Amino acid sequence: MIRRPRAAIFDLDGTVVDNMSLHAEAFAVFAERHGLPALTPADRAKLDGRRNSEIFPVLFDREMSREEWQAYEHEKEGLYRELSRGRLTLVAGLPDLLERLAAQRIAVALATSAPELNVAHTLSETGLTTAFPTIVRGDQVPRGKPAPDVFIEASRQLQIPADGCVVFEDAPMGIVAAKAAGMRVVAVTTSFSEAQFAAMDTPPDLACHDFAAFLALASW
Repeated sequence: MIRRPRAAIFDLDGTVVDNMSLHAEAFAVFAERHGLPALTPADRAKLDGRRNSEIFPVLFDREMSREEWQAYEHEKEGLYRELSRGRLTLVAGLPDLLERLAAQRIAVALATSAPELNVAHTLSETGLTTAFPTIVRGDQVPRGKPAPDVFIEASRQLQIPADGCVVFEDAPMGIVAAKAAGMRVVAVTTSFSEAQFAAMDTPPDLACHDFAAFLALASW
């Protein structure tokens, strides 16, 4: 069981919002434009949670300049923001969890690979612009997930050691990153199944369908 933490650190896409199908919708348009194959589940397990600077060279199977991958990011993420406007929904139980964290004075942070414009868009669309006083993005640290840098930086900014933090994540790469940071991890099964998480070399400490299910288990 996940004991009461001093801080809760949340991934964004697929964790705070159940939006990976919208990202897939945007990618399908992008892929058709550029003649890219559809992503397989194995592809997603390797790519979900990574930074765009790492994703686009894999998708196009070649090295890219910063200018080139940023242009692709602008195109694809622009499609996502357009398609997701008015369609974003919070993962069930999140408002209740945030309320409980605030009542118990448990610090919260966002640690995400999403680019800055997506973070602002998603938080604005869902009414969460003030919900996360600390936000750390993958493009603000030396290495992206599965490296632990984004979680280590969140811990540093919160001034709470890693063993006092619990991370909520939906992607295997994020779980590897949080574990490497020395944090406890709750997997939210919006994107991958509990069985897939259990089969990982570094599985999460707990897997739940949503935050409502987590709150039913968290005695604190």
